[in-house]
Amino acid sequence: MELYWPYLLADYIRVVEYVAAVVAVIILISSLDDLFVDAWYWGRRIYRRFVIEPFIRPLTPAMLYQKDEQPLAIMIPAWLESPVIAAMIENMVSVLDYRRYTIFVGTYPNDPDTIAEVERMRRRYKQLVRVETRNPGPTNKADCLNAVVRAIFQHEQMTGVEFAGLVLHDAEDVLHPLELRYFSYLLPRKDLIQVPVLSLERHWSELVAGIYMDEFAEWHAKDLVVRESVAGSVPSAGVGTCFSRKAMLHLLSDGTGEVFNTASLTEDYDISARLYAAHMQSIIARLPVEYIVKRESLFGFGQEKEILLSMPLCVREFFPDTFRTSYRQKARWSLGIAFQGWRHMGWRGNWATKYFLFRDRKGIITSLVAVLAYVVAAHFLIFMGAEKLGLLPARYPSIFATETWLLAVLTGNAVAFALRLVQRYYFVAKVYGWEQGLMSVPRVVMSNFVNFAATVRAWKLFLGHIFLGRKIVWDKTTHDFPDQQELGQQRQRLGELLLTWQAVLPEHVEEALALQAERQQPLGRILVSRGWLDEETLAEAMAFQSNLPRTVVTEQMVRQFNDLLPIDLMVRRRVLPIGRDPGGRLIVAVPSPLGDKALEELRRAVGDEPLQRIARESEINDGLRLLRGVTGNAEGQKSPPLLGDLLLEKGLMRREAFEAAMENYRPDEDGRIGEYLVRCGVVTEDALRATIREQERRVAASLAPV
Repeated sequence: MELYWPYLLADYIRVVEYVAAVVAVIILISSLDDLFVDAWYWGRRIYRRFVIEPFIRPLTPAMLYQKDEQPLAIMIPAWLESPVIAAMIENMVSVLDYRRYTIFVGTYPNDPDTIAEVERMRRRYKQLVRVETRNPGPTNKADCLNAVVRAIFQHEQMTGVEFAGLVLHDAEDVLHPLELRYFSYLLPRKDLIQVPVLSLERHWSELVAGIYMDEFAEWHAKDLVVRESVAGSVPSAGVGTCFSRKAMLHLLSDGTGEVFNTASLTEDYDISARLYAAHMQSIIARLPVEYIVKRESLFGFGQEKEILLSMPLCVREFFPDTFRTSYRQKARWSLGIAFQGWRHMGWRGNWATKYFLFRDRKGIITSLVAVLAYVVAAHFLIFMGAEKLGLLPARYPSIFATETWLLAVLTGNAVAFALRLVQRYYFVAKVYGWEQGLMSVPRVVMSNFVNFAATVRAWKLFLGHIFLGRKIVWDKTTHDFPDQQELGQQRQRLGELLLTWQAVLPEHVEEALALQAERQQPLGRILVSRGWLDEETLAEAMAFQSNLPRTVVTEQMVRQFNDLLPIDLMVRRRVLPIGRDPGGRLIVAVPSPLGDKALEELRRAVGDEPLQRIARESEINDGLRLLRGVTGNAEGQKSPPLLGDLLLEKGLMRREAFEAAMENYRPDEDGRIGEYLVRCGVVTEDALRATIREQERRVAASLAPV
């Protein structure tokens, strides 16, 4: 054996060299493909810069307002999205600078948590419609979207309003305020409008999450632009896509009766191909807009900066940040685009179409080859080290020394790889800064390993389906949604917020604001007392504004936890204790966030600052009546206002005097609030008697049968 092992080792090294040669050739073919796209992009960019752009008027955000709004429908499929769907809808409605739109959210009958969150949003937003699928989940995204499309056309029949376009989004998307205006501007001239999709910025050390920043920054700035230019088609990204009414009607009439292909895991890619085959016009729409972003400098060692960033209007979201969730998501993409796309569409089309089909599908080979290249490179490093240390016996002459064309291949690959890194840096740094641009270089390695694992999984699932008959199912991705602070957004004033939600009429807000200035009464209370706004919507608005959770106060809560706070403190500060959190902190229900003075008083009473939950004002009122022995059920149904609120509502006393008097009010010592206010000179006896009669009238009205 000692005689033969040097020859066996030499044979092994020779095999590794042959494998390296094959790997190098495959990488060169893929690199030439990438270089063609690079050359086309930069050539087109230079041509447009000097030949076209000087003679055209570029589209600006201000020009979008010159066209009247068209009705648009927003489609959101939601399976197991209860952690994010409410926040996504809240953010979307609050930021969109558009009014003529309706949101359709598809839910599943066996997903009660998501249904509850969507229903909570539906009670708040008048432009939201919940759609329930026929089949329990999980089916797939296409099945959910088909149910939504059916509901949209039924909605049109019931309302008589035809939607000019249907916009596709996911439950984790962060929208730009001008998105719908941009879509409306381009409709009906374009049939598939795709705006860029980008990852929300991650910390520089998050290697897995960072690969989405890198890939989408380059794909949607370069590759899709080239694809539209060369082939005249743009694949939908599954989010940030607007389909014209004409496109939807065509897909409905193509024989299947459904818009989205339920046999595909990448229904967005499939629908794009079908629209292209029908000669529909699709574009990647890039409108320069400004974003304000907060960014750490010098890898977090410098000061945090607020930057005004000019970049194309886009959809932003968080992508997976762990290796497992990332490769499983990418496996679904590979399975749908490469394997199912190949099976369903074949290689139909002209040369440009076939070329981009090749680009879409080459990853099922090149992703495996890329990691194989790392393995081969590791072998050569070991061989080199062993040879330097004198541990390697004689070996055959290297084929890389005898076959000079292989050295040319390796040189070409090295140059192409350097160009890849330079361009990746350019596109990433342009959006995320030079620090993230530098980090995109080591993230290339992480990307290769994620893509390798994704491709292996895709091959496994596809072959299991073909040879073993295993069903290919929707591999759900868990979503995250940033909070308002991460998005750098400011809370709207209550009136603006309610108008954005379409919960009140503009003229009612104007009148209520005038009354507010006159009587110093909260705007929401005025709107509710006038019947212009319901209490549930007001409570939701208060919760949204203050970023506090909502709660419902029941009679059981009031009775069970009434001893956690002194009664006089509850009355003065209009709070109700409703329990404790797992850490023992007091939880209180309030109609609006407590001020600093009230929080300090509660802190002194219980030793710690309580956790606040927003409840309807009538629930607080009924709870306080119950604790003071006044008849009531503390369930907040048609509850009349408290006496002090009614006096303020009628303008019979000044708020400053009322609040000053209530600072010293003690129920056990001072008796009824009305008599106490008269003694303090805050209100007259005649005004008190008139207000009590009005309160009794409202109580009687609240008890009357409907």
